[in-house]
Amino acid sequence: QVQLVESGGGLVQPGGSLRLSCAASGFLFNTDYMSWVRQAPGKGLEWVSHINSGGSTTAYADSVKGRFTISRDNAKKTLYLQMNNLDTADTAVYHCTRGGRADWEIWRAAGSWGQGTQVTVSS
Repeated sequence: QVQLVESGGGLVQPGGSLRLSCAASGFLFNTDYMSWVRQAPGKGLEWVSHINSGGSTTAYADSVKGRFTISRDNAKKTLYLQMNNLDTADTAVYHCTRGGRADWEIWRAAGSWGQGTQVTVSS
């Protein structure tokens, strides 16, 4: 059974930083692309970033490029998202999922989806 458990969210002031984690189990973590996806209040799901299985290739949405960094530790089966210079527009529930920008929605529909962690950016 696939399990994805996100953590690390919280309340932070604009300009602050947070590091999100996603603990994975139930599948071969080190063979899959992984993504972060977020949902802001009243809005749809937005893909944020992905990383390839070995960690050598990453991609970011324009809205977070230069501020967020995705990484992974395959030995710990954990995905990370370092978020710097946070803005109020980054307020959302952040989810991790299998797959990259092109196919995360397929994996989400198949059940590879965590409960998410809330990030609130506010002064």
